[in-house]
Amino acid sequence: MKSTGLALLLLLCANAFAQENNVSQKTQDSVAKNQPKELKEVTVFGNKRQYLKVESDKSTISVKNNPLLNSGSSLDAVKKIPGVLTSPTGSLTLNAKNVAIYIDGMPSSLSGTDLQNYLLSLPATAIEKVELIYNPGAAFDASSSGSIINIITSSRKMKGVNASFNINYNFNKYQKPSPQILLNGKKNRISWQTMIGYNYIDGENVNKNDQTFNTFNPDEILNQRNKAVSTNRNFYWRTGANYKLSEKSNLLLNYNLNRANDRVVGETSTQGTGIDFTNESLAKNKNNNHEISLQYKTKLDTVGRTLDITGFSNFFDKNPITKSQGQNNGTSSYFNGDVDFKLTNHYIKYDFAIPYKKINFSINTGGKFNMIKVHNKGIYNLNTTANSITDFNYDENNLAFYVETRKKIKKFNFTLGVRFEDYKVDRQAVQDGVRTDVDFTNTNFFPNASVMYEFNQNMNLTASYSKKIQQADYNVLDPNNFANFDQYNTSSGNPFLDPTFFDNYELKLTAFQYVQLGGNYTVAKDVNKFIFDAKPNELVSNQTFRQFDELNTLSFYASFPVPLDYFLKGKTEFEKRMNDIDTMNYLFLNINYIDFTTKGYDFQFKTKPIMSYTATAQIMLPWKIKNSMMYNYTPPGTWEIYNLTKTIHQFDISFNRDFMNKNLRIGLHCFDVFNTNEINAKVSSTNLQTQFYQKQDSRTFRISLTYNFGNLKLEKENTEIQTEKVGQGGGILK
Repeated sequence: MKSTGLALLLLLCANAFAQENNVSQKTQDSVAKNQPKELKEVTVFGNKRQYLKVESDKSTISVKNNPLLNSGSSLDAVKKIPGVLTSPTGSLTLNAKNVAIYIDGMPSSLSGTDLQNYLLSLPATAIEKVELIYNPGAAFDASSSGSIINIITSSRKMKGVNASFNINYNFNKYQKPSPQILLNGKKNRISWQTMIGYNYIDGENVNKNDQTFNTFNPDEILNQRNKAVSTNRNFYWRTGANYKLSEKSNLLLNYNLNRANDRVVGETSTQGTGIDFTNESLAKNKNNNHEISLQYKTKLDTVGRTLDITGFSNFFDKNPITKSQGQNNGTSSYFNGDVDFKLTNHYIKYDFAIPYKKINFSINTGGKFNMIKVHNKGIYNLNTTANSITDFNYDENNLAFYVETRKKIKKFNFTLGVRFEDYKVDRQAVQDGVRTDVDFTNTNFFPNASVMYEFNQNMNLTASYSKKIQQADYNVLDPNNFANFDQYNTSSGNPFLDPTFFDNYELKLTAFQYVQLGGNYTVAKDVNKFIFDAKPNELVSNQTFRQFDELNTLSFYASFPVPLDYFLKGKTEFEKRMNDIDTMNYLFLNINYIDFTTKGYDFQFKTKPIMSYTATAQIMLPWKIKNSMMYNYTPPGTWEIYNLTKTIHQFDISFNRDFMNKNLRIGLHCFDVFNTNEINAKVSSTNLQTQFYQKQDSRTFRISLTYNFGNLKLEKENTEIQTEKVGQGGGILK
């Protein structure tokens, strides 16, 4: 504790020194801070680059120039960000709170595995930065549940025509390249950007489930093993243009395309009393995702009033086909599945900001209308000549309005807002002629409030509250969810799930743009969680989602840097490097303590809080080689309803060198160096207890090459789509 305190004291002193040498920048920050505006963009010019900026309502992490984050997929990058934790089922949380995913300020229409696959297909080299919004207010959709991760893709606007070529070559048991080219430019009133790339990735995933069926006397035990070899081929094209209508108005058009062709070859086995079952399967899936958005934004006058109007449409379809052939004690079995899935999402929204600078007061208001339609038809055949047909339809209409006010009184900043949401959700499932209709209508108000006390220009304390809702999305409702299916395993959605309501409380101290200490408490009612269950006296495990009465989460977290240069180079050299993080040696630590309390669930094991520790380091080596390292350590504990029985830890290392006046960058990377990232957990449910093990081929070696050519002088003109006021519903990663 003493050494940490000394490190923090040194950091504070260093920041004070840096500020004395940057009076003009300090003045600009002060003026910006006193203006009651929405969340501000983080744009840094010149040598003063920031990889991390901590503010009272969000943190911004640079991905573009961070070698540990920018050489894999978007999902890989997000998982490595301090404070982002992955649950045993693969869902993402931010300081233990649920997460909604936004991309360029637009909420993702996808959820579950569809959203994960989308993030896997989007390379991290396409990301400029990531915003972590901890407790979003009324301007954000109520279904943001707890927090938001906003992935902002590259949006540089430069004079002339410019390009960047990037290629990653991955190899472990498989060797596949992933090339990408980025073109952008600016001429007169038009600025544009096009990103084209192709991913070709192979991987393995090994699962083991030891399941005890306790309605038998004695208990029956099945030992199941599954090995899946996946091939993911994905083409993406992301393009955008900005037309500057006038000095105060811009019109922005974005179009994104993703086309995927995936394949999974599976080998499974089930062993039990009198059971010796093996199964070989082949699953193919083609999907297409189209996104188009049009935004008009304008400054209405010189006092700062602004109006943003955005229209957005998303079209997504997929066609997974599965065929398998099994043998059970000499008896053959087979399974065929053919699914046709289509999703459309349309919305329109507006945001209006009215500042009153003389009295340090502002009003923000807006509204949106959103329509989502899902149709999924599955045709299955299991050891019979007759087909089983499941038809699922999901329709959601959402009308919303919000108003949020901000007022500064001396050292206090107050925020008070309320959002009105009118939901109408219709679900219809027809299984072999049997129809089930579940309709849900909810009209509700979702308030938020926060108060921030500024101790000084560099330190503040914030307390906040928000009420949110999480709709059960199509991924957990759809009975066609059949990721695992044979004679002893089924998987399906649950169309009867209700939405989850959240009360989020947070207290946080931030200092000097790098330090944060805080805690949050969340009460979630009618929460939906993934679980294994079984019917009485049946040796069939079903993977599905079940509703629990209440889940309370208490979390404490701390993030702070340790200035290694002070110890390695001395005070004088350390002060010189403060303004250029590219040349600094530093260690950044993040610590999380999480305690879950679940009501309406009978644990078959002793629960205990969970801890997570993450350390990120940058070391400058001879010959201008930059070494980056990251280590995560999570010891056993209870995560929601899952009991982690073994430690999860991973060590990543990266070496990078710039050439040709920084136009060429070559990197060597190794992820999960010791091949130790695996999940071992227990979960108990109705008639069934499951011990599951999951191991991906996470140890990966990678060579990356990036070459930039053209005019690399960044224009200071802001021509990108704003992401401060993006109050729509988002995809929840479950």
